[in-house]
Amino acid sequence: MRRAFKILTVPVGLGLLLALFAGLRFQLFERAWFNFSQWHQAEERQASSLWLPDYRAVIQARQVVGIADDLSGLTFDPDRNSLIAVTNGKPHLLELDLEGRILRAIPLLGFGDPEAIEYISRGVYVISDERSQRLLRVEVDEQARVIDAADAQQLSLGIGRNGNKGFEGLAYDVAGKRLFVGKERDPVRIYEIEGFPYREEDRPLAVHVREDRQRDADLFVRDLSSLQFDERTGHLLALSDESRLMVELDANGKPVSSLSLSAGDQGLDKDIPQAEGIAMGRDGTLYLVSEPNLFYVFRK
Repeated sequence: MRRAFKILTVPVGLGLLLALFAGLRFQLFERAWFNFSQWHQAEERQASSLWLPDYRAVIQARQVVGIADDLSGLTFDPDRNSLIAVTNGKPHLLELDLEGRILRAIPLLGFGDPEAIEYISRGVYVISDERSQRLLRVEVDEQARVIDAADAQQLSLGIGRNGNKGFEGLAYDVAGKRLFVGKERDPVRIYEIEGFPYREEDRPLAVHVREDRQRDADLFVRDLSSLQFDERTGHLLALSDESRLMVELDANGKPVSSLSLSAGDQGLDKDIPQAEGIAMGRDGTLYLVSEPNLFYVFRK
């Protein structure tokens, strides 16, 4: 009897160790605690946040006709009332309408691996080149037929380089003139850059790069795919493909709400396979793109 008990305790103990390892590796304990506190404090948080649990998918997995693969970063252009995206296999800048239809496609020359794009001001965007950790300020007008990296303002940041795990997300705080740059993983990082991009006549004397390692350590996601800054609340949205999650961070970097990208949540029929970019419209609508060529819309 005692021997049988010992035999039984070995697999049970091994199972507990594996469960503990998985919980630590995938930050399941932190996520479970956040989910509890999110609903426990829902009433007080709803008034001062975007409150992502209220969002529901109204367009799901719509294929973007004209793209076979590699649809990546996304941003909302308030001047054109359209969405701007990039592809990284055969690099292009794309303009989409709010239903996910392509309006125009412009080749990107000299870009190695464009992963994110962010609207800065009328006709001005920043594109991140992941592998080389370059940020490029580009100008696009109605006559643009090609965008050449050689003509762009550039900032290179050799921070924690590790191949194809570099700058994956961008967001811009217009009032604070801060550019948020998300490093994909190993480790997950969100940098705040002041002094880039700039107009030629306002060229700064210095570029400042800040990070908040405590905030990043508390961000219970395995990777970062995209970022979005909300001017109204001052909150930052962080998108994670591997965790199938969008997290809202307050001005102090603390998680306040989340949106699940898994089937059965937020009105989704199926998991979002590889979430790559998010953007927010002027009315708070959330737009999301997923590789290879899928388009989603979430509204409250």
